[in-house]
Amino acid sequence: MTGGARHLYVHLPFCAHRCGYCDFVTVLGRSGQHAPYVEALLQELELERGVLAEELETVFLGGGTPTFTSLPDLVRLLEGLPTAEEVTVEANPETVTQELARSLRDAGVTRISLGAQTFRPRLLDVLERVAQPDDIRRAVHHLRDAGFDNISLDLIYGIPGQSTADLEADLDDALALEPEHLSCYELEAKPGTRFTHAWGAELVRQADAIEDYFERVVARLTGAGYRWYETANFCHADADGRDLRARHNLAYWLGRDYLGLGIGAVSTIENRRWRNAPRLGRYLESLAAGRAPERDVEPLDGDVRARERVMLGLRLDEPLPVRGLRSVLDAEGLARAEQLGLAVDGGETLALTRRGRFLGGGVTAEIVA
Repeated sequence: MTGGARHLYVHLPFCAHRCGYCDFVTVLGRSGQHAPYVEALLQELELERGVLAEELETVFLGGGTPTFTSLPDLVRLLEGLPTAEEVTVEANPETVTQELARSLRDAGVTRISLGAQTFRPRLLDVLERVAQPDDIRRAVHHLRDAGFDNISLDLIYGIPGQSTADLEADLDDALALEPEHLSCYELEAKPGTRFTHAWGAELVRQADAIEDYFERVVARLTGAGYRWYETANFCHADADGRDLRARHNLAYWLGRDYLGLGIGAVSTIENRRWRNAPRLGRYLESLAAGRAPERDVEPLDGDVRARERVMLGLRLDEPLPVRGLRSVLDAEGLARAEQLGLAVDGGETLALTRRGRFLGGGVTAEIVA
């Protein structure tokens, strides 16, 4: 008997280098463990296949740097995964060759999320990124030549040393590549990391400019014809009527069930959420022995899922249906948000206004009981 989860996340942790601001589960190098890790992923998939629906909507390979994984192993993984309507692979620009682009396309990948971050060389150095601006452009050209017609670029703002002119130039360079999708994130440097030690004072200064940066990003991209469909995400209106939103991430924001495979991966299935332990060696040992990996399991009651549904759903540009969710809304907080022109309660739906979307989480915190 099959389950109902139609979304699959696969974590590939291997990287050539760990950027100072990164807090994802990563493993440096370890080329000799790429093949065993792929074997373990496929074994975990077999153990958990019962929670997946017969037909999937999305598969997402994230990292780490999925395209740093040796190409034969990456292709073997893709060929061993269920087919889906949208198959996304994250890539760092310096890893994208003509061969890799063609191999991903031949293996059924439909969408690439390319980690550009910035086109300014000195800011790439601050972020400790390997790729340079020409690597980003070259990667996009290789992907286009291989037939990819759904490319997303990641950009970061609030980088130490960044100015508004730098941000405007980054947006110019990104738009020149005509990506179907853009994800524009505020830099989040975790306290206590070497990055915050190195750039603490400048990060404080940048924090004062974040609201202005955010407004500039939204104004520029919507002015260029992109739909601001989620707080940090923008998609182009396709001439053929395709929905170019990131469907896998959209599943998270809509509260759909999903299965995560690999070290550190999270799954949310019905009334449970579990996170695989981040230890590579233990993960490989468990799966080689036919056992599920070590996990932290969290029960989810209806109240928790309802709160998450509101907090994530209000990030989107479409009204949130509130049937069954009223119990987690603060009536007084919602009334205040409406009076301030930050939210609209339509009875059956709830939505943030444009002004409310700029304030985002602060407004949502007022609305959720």
